[in-house]
Amino acid sequence: MTDKLTGAAGREYVANAIRQALRSGDLVPGQRLVELELAESYGTTRGAVREALQDLAAEDIVEIVPRRGARIRAVSVEEAVQITECRSALEQLCARKAAGRADEGQRAELERIGTDMRQAVADGAWDAYSALNQRLHELVIEASGQEVARRQLERLNGPMVRFQFRLALRPGRPAQSLPQHLAIIDAVVGGDPEAAARAAAAHLDDVIEQLRSSAAQTPVPRR
Repeated sequence: MTDKLTGAAGREYVANAIRQALRSGDLVPGQRLVELELAESYGTTRGAVREALQDLAAEDIVEIVPRRGARIRAVSVEEAVQITECRSALEQLCARKAAGRADEGQRAELERIGTDMRQAVADGAWDAYSALNQRLHELVIEASGQEVARRQLERLNGPMVRFQFRLALRPGRPAQSLPQHLAIIDAVVGGDPEAAARAAAAHLDDVIEQLRSSAAQTPVPRR
C-alpha cells in the first residue's frame, strides 16, 4: 500500500488537479465532488481533499452546499464578463508598471515568449500557445511588482478557468489573440507604459467580446 499525500502537499495537489481537470473538460460546472472518490483518485487523504475544496470554494471555483456536499460552481456569461472587466483594470495597471520596471532578463524572456508564440500559431501547437499565453500574463504581473494586483488577479482568474479553456478552443482564436499579445510585449519591452496599458485593455476588451459572442452562439435548449 502506498503512502497517501497528506497535509499541505496533499491539499495543494488536489486543488491543482481539480483546476486542471476543469481546464481540460474532465470536470464541468455543476458536477458533484465526492471527497472519498477524489481521495481515491488522487491518492490523498479525505482530510486533504476537504481542505482543498475549502481553498477552491474561497476562490469561487467550488461551492459547498450544507448537507449536500461540494460541486463545481457554474459561472454565467454575465458574471464572466464582469470578472474580465475587473481583470482588465488590474492588468492595465500591471502592464503600465511592468513597462517602467521590467529588468533586462524579464524583457528578454518576453521577447522569447513572443517568438515562441508566433511559432506555436504557425505550427498549430495550441497547447504550447496556451502555456505561453499564461506565462506572458504571469511575467507581466511579476515585472510590475504589484503584489496586491497579483493576489486579486489570482482570485478573479479562478472562476474563469472553464471559460478560458472554451475560448482557447475556438477556431482561429490563437491567431486572433497573437497580435494582441505581441502588442503587450512590444510596449513593455519598449518601455512605453501608456502603450502597454492600451494593449492590455484592447486584449481584454476582445476577450469580453468573445465571451458575449460565444453566449449568443449557444443554442437555447428546448423544453
